[in-house]
Amino acid sequence: MKFVVRGKNIEVTDALRDYVEKRIGKLEKYLGEITNVQVTLVVEKNMHRVEVTIPVEGMIIRGEEASNDMYASIDLVVEKLERQVQKYRARLSKKLRNLASLEPVAADVETADIDDSVVKTKRFAVKPMPVEEAILQMNLVGHSFYVFRNADTNEVNVVYRRRDGKYGLIEPEF
Repeated sequence: MKFVVRGKNIEVTDALRDYVEKRIGKLEKYLGEITNVQVTLVVEKNMHRVEVTIPVEGMIIRGEEASNDMYASIDLVVEKLERQVQKYRARLSKKLRNLASLEPVAADVETADIDDSVVKTKRFAVKPMPVEEAILQMNLVGHSFYVFRNADTNEVNVVYRRRDGKYGLIEPEF
């Protein structure tokens, strides 16, 4: 397992690095062989925040927690990741039978007073997967939308969480 531990406004000591590796290493019992773990330790004012990203079998498990103590934040994020992994495994075993029906919905966007400057750009691999798996991935990373390549149509699609708690699917029309 390869750990990449970075610090922002904090020096990553050997003791801190060892603690991160020991605590997050326990997730291997749930996930099997983890190849790469990215951990960012951030200190802002009096808050100590820990961000963890673990790519597993084409999926991403991510957690972020903050507290007044860095070691407590690490413990909190490990607990959060364990819950995510257990939830993920339970959903996979049930084969996602009880998913809400997906409705394609057109987005209404007002054009007045919109700041159109891009403040952040992310790049990621778009992997083929069924819609149900994309919804699972979206929930695992904690976002309100997820971009993926639909395994059925081989087109790039977006799933998103609607205000009513159900899910929507955006399919391109060429």
